[in-house]
Amino acid sequence: MVFKSQMTQALIEARAAAARGEVPVGAVIVGPDGQVVAAEGNRTRELNDPTAHAEILAIRAACAAAGSERLVGHDLYVTLEPCPMCAAAIAYARIERLYYGASDPKSGGVAHGAQIFDHAQTHHTPEVYDGLAEAESADLLRRFFAQRRGKDQ
Repeated sequence: MVFKSQMTQALIEARAAAARGEVPVGAVIVGPDGQVVAAEGNRTRELNDPTAHAEILAIRAACAAAGSERLVGHDLYVTLEPCPMCAAAIAYARIERLYYGASDPKSGGVAHGAQIFDHAQTHHTPEVYDGLAEAESADLLRRFFAQRRGKDQ
């Protein structure tokens, strides 16, 4: 099978999240057959749920579609380095490969901060690929927060 990045779809989900007033993060899960099985954006404010990150919502939808709590052979594309909560969920779901755009030195849980996949207690570590659509992902976040700061002044 030929590699096909789903970061374009993840960015579409991130832009939709921003339009809803959410932090612009989008996630897409691809099944073993290469087909998109879930695509979500952040909805923490809309759902009044601090766990409603794009990755968590996509994992929930993909698990429901698969009829299983494990997503063996599935790939996750996300516009921002997952936080520790999302990284743990990725490990528990047994996601095969994680592709992410912008790094998150402040709140990341993969390459920064807790570095969840580096812990001996982690039951599963996905293959991790960073920097896909990094500039576009980072710019979307920068513009979103610049607009928010402008409204707060």
